[in-house]
Amino acid sequence: MSKQLNQITEKQCSNPPATYKDLKVLFLNCTLNRTPVLSHTEGLIGVAQRVFEANGVETKVIRPVDYVLPAGLGLDMSKTPEWDRDDWPTLQKEVDACDILILCTSVWLGEKSSVCNRVLERMYGYTHQFNKKGQYRDYGKVGATLITGNEDGVKHCAMNILFSLSHIGYTIPPQADAGWMGEAGPGPSYRDEGSGGSENDFTNRNTTFLVWNCLHLARMLKDQGGIPAHGNQPDEWAAGCKAGFDSPEHKR
Repeated sequence: MSKQLNQITEKQCSNPPATYKDLKVLFLNCTLNRTPVLSHTEGLIGVAQRVFEANGVETKVIRPVDYVLPAGLGLDMSKTPEWDRDDWPTLQKEVDACDILILCTSVWLGEKSSVCNRVLERMYGYTHQFNKKGQYRDYGKVGATLITGNEDGVKHCAMNILFSLSHIGYTIPPQADAGWMGEAGPGPSYRDEGSGGSENDFTNRNTTFLVWNCLHLARMLKDQGGIPAHGNQPDEWAAGCKAGFDSPEHKR
């Protein structure tokens, strides 16, 4: 982290508008590199992680590529004839325990990584389950994304990831994406010497904004007990309570 960014972070964290020590952040680093191989995406994760931790927030970074994650939409694919092992239920517990999920990926061929696609597919397989209020299970959680690479595609990946998270129930704050792209074509990646990645003011600014907006939104949601359970409960709809959908009063 640059000296300037350190100074800004220290100033902002010395007088925050709320406390955040009860919040948990999970970074799913969807790099293609298994631990302990270098991950450039994890370098950018570190920038966000330091701002979160400066506010007392508990953070955790997991590389899904370190786990066996079968294709499929089942809750546990090891219970199907196709697969003997499935580690996704372990990762799903980590997802369930967090208040803020930041899905992080490198860019390949202008798209998010295959690991990131697999994570979203497995998360989607759990969306038929409900939370304690009868809403879809991920209501009340905050979602964001961090992206790195040395080819174009940050905004394209962010559009897809943030839509996917929103679609399954996550609440997306303003400025919920940040990324770093090196020189187009073969060239240094984020953590390579001389890349300029860690000193890039635009990336550092957007990453810091992302962190604070996630904190503000997560604080508001947690303090009010999540998204209000009115007009968004599938079982209520199925039972005929359609929250004014077919009411003449609703149509005025």
